[in-house]
Amino acid sequence: MSVLKEFREFAVKGNVVDLAVGIVIGAAFGKIVASLVEDIVMPAIGAIGRVDFKGLALQVGEAKILYGKFIQTCVDLLIIAASIFVAVKVINYLRRKDEDQPAAAPPPRQEKLLEEIRDLLKHK
Repeated sequence: MSVLKEFREFAVKGNVVDLAVGIVIGAAFGKIVASLVEDIVMPAIGAIGRVDFKGLALQVGEAKILYGKFIQTCVDLLIIAASIFVAVKVINYLRRKDEDQPAAAPPPRQEKLLEEIRDLLKHK
């Protein structure tokens, strides 16, 4: 029974739950970016240069090297990396903004309670 209890405590910890949510959102974001690149960006680039990136391939013997698909995946990576970079910049900006604000002084009542707790702990 203790193993189940330990596992439950581990699984419910904030970090594990945050990680799970991040993975699910990341997977969904990856699909959205892949669709954006595959269905919108690459056809637009292909229309400008009159190239179908899906069809770009080299035939080497019986092997078919799909380098157009590789180019598409590289564009996926660039868009995802740029999106993550922008998100991190925004988060860092918001954190710095919060740190720049001076901390509010605790109310006197709270200080009195803390002093009382300190005194009680000294007596123990």
